[in-house]
Amino acid sequence: MDCGIFTSKTVLLFLSLVFWGAGAALAYVGAYVIKSYDTFDSFIQDKYTLVPAAIIIGVSVVMFIFGLVGCCATLRESKVGLSFFFLIIMGIFAAEVAALVFSFIYQGKINANLERSMNDVFTKYDGEGAETKAVDYLQTQLECCGVMNYSSWSNNTWFRSNNNTVPVSCCKNSTQCARKLDQPDQLYIQGCEVKLDLLLQGVLGYAMLVILGFAVIKFFGMLSVCVIACKTSSQRSGYQPLYA
Repeated sequence: MDCGIFTSKTVLLFLSLVFWGAGAALAYVGAYVIKSYDTFDSFIQDKYTLVPAAIIIGVSVVMFIFGLVGCCATLRESKVGLSFFFLIIMGIFAAEVAALVFSFIYQGKINANLERSMNDVFTKYDGEGAETKAVDYLQTQLECCGVMNYSSWSNNTWFRSNNNTVPVSCCKNSTQCARKLDQPDQLYIQGCEVKLDLLLQGVLGYAMLVILGFAVIKFFGMLSVCVIACKTSSQRSGYQPLYA
């Protein structure tokens, strides 16, 4: 078999394996993004930030199926199959570019709506309800206190009705904490908005890097199919079996 054709077929088979691996990786990234946002969903009223994650998961499922198509098309020496495989790669490449664009757009909108959403939830803190559990979980996990900083609690009704004290979740050490604003050394002083914004921005940024990496792979995949198609048309008719 012509060395160039053998190498090209090997590259296509490898690309099919990359499709499966990339599909699994993208599924993980999409699930990780959704889980991260779902953990703090009480503070995120605008769900448009989940659009990139939904696109990622959808692409991962399609990639697994299309990886199988590419593998079969290469082994069966199907020109039609390889042409279809090229269209598949191009479609997924376009979807990944769209996910990148959405990620850039929504990354700038996270901070704009986060403060309003968090203020709404913190205002409803009553020591018992669902909002209370969400706030306590947020402050404990991110080691923060209040929306902007620990003094933000002074504007809260719960604070004034509980002898001007902050929740226990604001304390660095719950067993030795007076929960008073005049003893900041016992409290987490940094606000939760900044920390949650950094967390969400980091998750989205990680997803964007993964999408970009796989988009580059798809680009070279399309280039490989074009090279093989041109070589096949100009030098020979039909595909030589990989196992010949």
